[in-house]
Amino acid sequence: MHTFDEKHIKNVALIGSAKSGKTTLAETMLFEAGIINRRGTVEEKSTVSDYHEIEHERQSSVYATAMHTEWRDYKINIIDTPGIDDFIGEVISSVRVCDTAIMLLNAQHGVEASSEVIWDYVDQYQKPTIFVVNQLDHEYANFSKTAEEARNVFGRAVTVMQYPVNQGKDFNSIIDLLKMTMYRFPAGGGKPEKLPIPDDEKERAAFLHNELVEKAAENDEKLMEMYFEKGNLDEDELRDGIKKGMMKHQMFPVFCMSAKKDMGSGRLMGFMDNVAPSAVEMPPEKTIDGKEVQCKPEGPPVLFVYKTLVEPHLGKLNFFKVLSGEVNAGMEVNNMRTGSPEKLQQLFIMDGKNRTPIDKLKAGDIACTLKLKNTLTNDTLCGKGASVNIDPIHFPESKLRMAIVAKNKNDDEKLSEVMSELHVEDPTITIEFSRELKQVLMHAQGELHLAVTKWRLEHVYKMQVDFIKPRIPYRETIQKPSLANYRHKKQSGGNGQFGEVYIKIEPYYEGMPEPTEYSVRDKEMHDLPWGGKLVFYNCITGGAIDARFLPSVLKGVMEKMQEGPLTGSYVRDVRICVYDGKMHPVDSNDISFKIAGMMAFKEAFHNAMPQLLEPIYDLEVEMPETQMGDVMSDLQSRRSIITGMDSRNRHQVIKARTPLAELDGYSTALKSITQGKGKIKMTFAEFAPVPNELQKKLHEDYKKHAVEEN
Repeated sequence: MHTFDEKHIKNVALIGSAKSGKTTLAETMLFEAGIINRRGTVEEKSTVSDYHEIEHERQSSVYATAMHTEWRDYKINIIDTPGIDDFIGEVISSVRVCDTAIMLLNAQHGVEASSEVIWDYVDQYQKPTIFVVNQLDHEYANFSKTAEEARNVFGRAVTVMQYPVNQGKDFNSIIDLLKMTMYRFPAGGGKPEKLPIPDDEKERAAFLHNELVEKAAENDEKLMEMYFEKGNLDEDELRDGIKKGMMKHQMFPVFCMSAKKDMGSGRLMGFMDNVAPSAVEMPPEKTIDGKEVQCKPEGPPVLFVYKTLVEPHLGKLNFFKVLSGEVNAGMEVNNMRTGSPEKLQQLFIMDGKNRTPIDKLKAGDIACTLKLKNTLTNDTLCGKGASVNIDPIHFPESKLRMAIVAKNKNDDEKLSEVMSELHVEDPTITIEFSRELKQVLMHAQGELHLAVTKWRLEHVYKMQVDFIKPRIPYRETIQKPSLANYRHKKQSGGNGQFGEVYIKIEPYYEGMPEPTEYSVRDKEMHDLPWGGKLVFYNCITGGAIDARFLPSVLKGVMEKMQEGPLTGSYVRDVRICVYDGKMHPVDSNDISFKIAGMMAFKEAFHNAMPQLLEPIYDLEVEMPETQMGDVMSDLQSRRSIITGMDSRNRHQVIKARTPLAELDGYSTALKSITQGKGKIKMTFAEFAPVPNELQKKLHEDYKKHAVEEN
């Protein structure tokens, strides 16, 4: 395969909502360039991009798939991304390494909710963007409405560069405002006929052309001067202005297309070649410590791994972008995360599942390699002369959590390994082994994310699993002081066991005064691993208990604090005074005082008005203003306390505090209420008392469950 220099490599990510035609466009681009000799279809399960079994079954993209095409001496690397925000991790990583994002809009539906979610990441990375209004051959296509919606949602930088002459079933003609030419396509699509603009379209075309010229001129002072001087810009000057506007994120040209009929893709690819920026023209990548890595072939080799895929029969594939230097097959590099060396034994250009071996890659190119030992997504690989660590891709927090259980208990260990492997592929899937809840928790982006994960476990890994409602990590504390004592005595021949302790427990709070009813000999303050504090006082006088046994009393207390009496949850914020006791000169030992301390604490806790605490989360819910009332009503039904309201990016934001127990399934409910336009951000706030009736119910459920287990 020909090695392209850095100026002739273009990296694009196809983004947009589901069913907007991204996979079909990728297929058409490969066909137009002669990479494939027949266009596959999603319906026939024959596209280069959607080649996984789950994608065939769903008839939509689940993975971001890398491909390439060659068009008029340029190499265009294409990444086809999923259109559902449950798979947002695939989209984010693709947007991160592309140099131009191509946002497809369905001409029937306009700007859809998932497109707005995806746009947040395009905007965050300030990627040059092209909008493509696709499916103009549909009977309900409406280009003008879609373009206007795009301006309203994405800003006035959205600039029409093409418009259809005859949208709908008879669509076959586009007026290009850069070239001021009409393209008419044959019935089978492909190469169009170039024609003068019809008389009845000249006025509209001239008006829109003038808008395009003004927008292009805004991005450069010299171009603005030329525009004022000549009253127009020629084609090359327009290209220059459009490119500068795209790179400043101040101009988003709009194209027209029917990807299915192969009408308009060639013009789009020509624009990518001539106008869309290459990696060497883009701002340099930033390292973790704020340094810059310039994309230049003469620099030291630096590779950034943006995606990892585990393929049956192949093993682990690492997809990377060459940020600097030149890369050769067989080259040794260092993984900057692990500090260990890796060897790039083979380099491949990927076209879906097809691999084409290559010997060399220049700065700016995208490829993959096999069988790296310890390299994962977000790793930086450096050759000789380089020692940098690229700022990683920041994946979003999960929106949904479920407990996952293997139906066959013999699969428990295998499940752990498989879920770790799935996290390697998709960092937005995270696994938590909760010792506290005695559950394996899976954190995901939504219901569909869970469903696809379950499908993979069952069909790829041959494991039957269930998703069940996760338990809530409650905490227990007390509301009043209490006294208790316990004597542990055991005799069974030889040395026995004896230990007796008297304790007082009381609620702990920051700044509370020191105890005065006992003489304090020693004080220990412990920050508990699960949050809160335990303050432990040695108030023994007269040698009633030897000081060497006090650590055992504390150990017994700490053990019992790991399983409170209300729901078996962790206990927090308790102050304990050990003020009396007895010991035996022969039979007293550590185990005796550990048991005595544990049982005394248990009795005292029961008599101290136990209080169950639940985790409370701060929520920020963003939605269109028209749905604000419905969202607020739903939040209030979930025991939420509304703490504020604000506006952001044409949307309204409700701030609330909500118990975690009420948030199971909330992301799905929010999608339903807002037609997919709602966004949620959750952060832990505090533990707060559970209402009395709910505490009673939870305690009864716990006792019933304990009886059933016994």
